[in-house]
Amino acid sequence: MDKNRRSDERVPTNLQAKWNGVSGDHDGRVEDLSLGGCFVNTTGRVDEGEVVAVEIELRPGKWLELRGEVASYQIGFGFGLLFSFLTEDEEDALQEFLSSQ
Repeated sequence: MDKNRRSDERVPTNLQAKWNGVSGDHDGRVEDLSLGGCFVNTTGRVDEGEVVAVEIELRPGKWLELRGEVASYQIGFGFGLLFSFLTEDEEDALQEFLSSQ
């Protein structure tokens, strides 16, 4: 994602992730995370604007599932995801994790 478009501070991470989009189920790593979105390192294919679900392992055995829209895609590297559909509970869980980093 274009750094100038980000309104939330991104926290560098290296979290296991699973995601699902039009192309099916894939594994990846979340390399940075904020209340507004994340970058998913993966070889799976997505299209900009596509809605995907991503499960992020915040700590061993604790997964957080979020949905969002693909904001950018780099073939062979991954994609930037904008969390467009956060519920209050999801936002609270994400905020709790980010504040502990």
